[in-house]
Amino acid sequence: MYISRRLSKDLTAFYGPHFPSTVANKHTLRHEATIGIGGNIGDVRRRFEHLFFFFQRQKGVIVKRTSLILKNPPFGYTNQDDFLNAIIVLQTSMQPRAFLRYLLRVEKKFGRKRSFANAPRTLDLDIIFFDNRTIKQKDLTIPHPSWSKRESVVIPLAGMSR
Repeated sequence: MYISRRLSKDLTAFYGPHFPSTVANKHTLRHEATIGIGGNIGDVRRRFEHLFFFFQRQKGVIVKRTSLILKNPPFGYTNQDDFLNAIIVLQTSMQPRAFLRYLLRVEKKFGRKRSFANAPRTLDLDIIFFDNRTIKQKDLTIPHPSWSKRESVVIPLAGMSR
């Protein structure tokens, strides 16, 4: 069950079973990655819960924290449903490029089909931060280039405890 709180005319926060949460885990992996998650097709909150449990079952990642879920309007291509967005902080032993490939496979497993920029989607996984690294390559930029300008990232991040 989710509890909602209207933040403004366009923004609503949802609080549910695993969003937000902090997961106590004795194990640690080498790197910490902050991932933005989003979607606007189908039952996105349920998909986020499934993603949470999917990551918990994986050997290469450990879930550390999650944020609230934020409902917000789309940007770029605006003729589509509102998005739900959240943050998941994971630990991993993968290097950034291998981790990106892993996230792309997870998106596909959860039904992501790429059609055009900012298109509606079942699941979007973006690396916001990876340790304290800065990477600028053709297909990988860390920190995410526009993270600080997006309410869909800033609001969920602001409510997370360390």
